[in-house]
Amino acid sequence: MSVYRLLRRSTATAATNAKSCQPLIRALHYLTLSPKTTTSQTFDSNDPISSLSNPISSSPLLPISRTYAFSSAEEAAAERRRRKRRLRIEPPLHALQRNPNPPPRDPNAPRLPDSTNALVGPRLNLHNRVQSLIRAFDLDNASLLARNAVYTRTRPTVFTCNAIIAAMYRAKRYSDAISLFKYFFEQHDIVPNVVSYNNLINAHCDEGRVDTALEIYRHIIANAPFSPSHVTYKHLTKGLIDAGRVDEAVDLLREMLNKGHGADSLVFNNIIKAFLDLGNLEKANEFFNELTERCLWYDGTVNATFMDWWFKQGKDKEAMENYKSFMDRKLKIAPPTGNALLEVLLRYGKKEAAIALFELMLDNHTPPTNQGVNSETFNIMVNECFKEQEFAQAVDMFRKAGTKPGSKPFQMDVAGYNNIIIRFCENEMLLEAEKFFTELSSKSLSPDVTSYRMLIDAYLKVERIDDALKLLYKMVQENCGWWQLTRQGCLVS
Repeated sequence: MSVYRLLRRSTATAATNAKSCQPLIRALHYLTLSPKTTTSQTFDSNDPISSLSNPISSSPLLPISRTYAFSSAEEAAAERRRRKRRLRIEPPLHALQRNPNPPPRDPNAPRLPDSTNALVGPRLNLHNRVQSLIRAFDLDNASLLARNAVYTRTRPTVFTCNAIIAAMYRAKRYSDAISLFKYFFEQHDIVPNVVSYNNLINAHCDEGRVDTALEIYRHIIANAPFSPSHVTYKHLTKGLIDAGRVDEAVDLLREMLNKGHGADSLVFNNIIKAFLDLGNLEKANEFFNELTERCLWYDGTVNATFMDWWFKQGKDKEAMENYKSFMDRKLKIAPPTGNALLEVLLRYGKKEAAIALFELMLDNHTPPTNQGVNSETFNIMVNECFKEQEFAQAVDMFRKAGTKPGSKPFQMDVAGYNNIIIRFCENEMLLEAEKFFTELSSKSLSPDVTSYRMLIDAYLKVERIDDALKLLYKMVQENCGWWQLTRQGCLVS
């Protein structure tokens, strides 16, 4: 017997007490009786208790009557699935909001370098300005802009710092690259990433300070919140080999493998090239076999190294067999790999094989899924044609595209146009150079300082002063950094 029925029986003998129990009885009636049972019953209107039989929806003590019952377990399961599906589509608001009170940061935890999320807003604008100055070869002003920014609210990100340091390294201004590393990451407390350390190690290695580079490598292992990358080992092994310390380079390779890094082809290539230069073909083959055992796909730059060595020995047959063995593997040829193979083939007069490889790379160019060529690929082929005074063929190579279904023409960049303009200027073919300069300006590309400098210099050599001044004024209007021409001696007073 339910509690409601007990209360009803007890209040039948004392009607006066029923009025005092009315709120409780109303609540119990609402909780115990279902709508189906209440609709089928008849009640006496004079009974104060029976008048409570119908659920009360207007009572201030109770919420509106609502049933959540389901006719079957399947209907209930379907409703649960519907609610879960709705939560997946429309997550609750608290799941989309950031925690307004994040947990306090551990003061003893190492600071992490910037992520790409930091490269937004004013900091992205600063990065783009620095990159524009770098592309204009105005490294001093790019460095000044980045250095002054550390005193403002818009501090440079680690990516901006790395960009100017790497530009200094490419310009062989090693001391400036090292000074900028100390300025940004040691004096002004910007956290470096592994690319920052790689730039520093590379600069020290090229300066012949391999021991200093090794100290930086040990510092990364001991203190940095990240591990050295395969690029770190590539720079270090090359530096050790250039210093004649091949055994230490081999030890560093073993250390890389023991630390769980994969077998990197370029690191192995440094070791293989070192033993080939020493005339130790057996040892070089030993490392090459180890590389092929450790990874199914390896970089064809290793084969280019073997080919170059065989060609130097006068054994063209062995060199081409090595090349054929690589091509028979049907591996994906990245642009840097194909460029290395093209250079070796053209260096030793294998132009037919080089053209066949070039056409294969063009056929495999299906962006954005696969990048088969880059502007350097075209520059290699164009330069070879100019070397043989085949100017028409050079233009054909510049405009060549793949014939395989699905391949796409390469969208030439400024570097590719600059190369062919420079070659025409060197051969005093200004009409052709002007055509390509006009074509470059008509596209969605902007000529850089190199484009203007070479053409202005060519005008000055043939004493076309008016044309040189017109081009100079055009460059000034496009804000392309005319002071760079003055520094490089292209202007006359």
